[in-house]
Amino acid sequence: MTQDMQFKTIIAQYCGVKPEEMTDDMRFREDLDFSSLDFMSFLGEVEDTFDVELEEEDALHVFTIGEALALLETLQQ
Repeated sequence: MTQDMQFKTIIAQYCGVKPEEMTDDMRFREDLDFSSLDFMSFLGEVEDTFDVELEEEDALHVFTIGEALALLETLQQ
């Protein structure tokens, strides 16, 4: 499984959209119906799964799947 698909599989646990139907321009709140609690839980799961540490300030500027994936890639460097 690619990292992108693994990431989208985590997202799918919080919404009704299948990973293969997700696009990078989908917004967490508007398109995927994430609540604030969903998003914070999701971020914790991303940290655990990919062994990264997200700064709250960075997370506040993430609105789409593509932005989240770009942040993840930056943290893994």
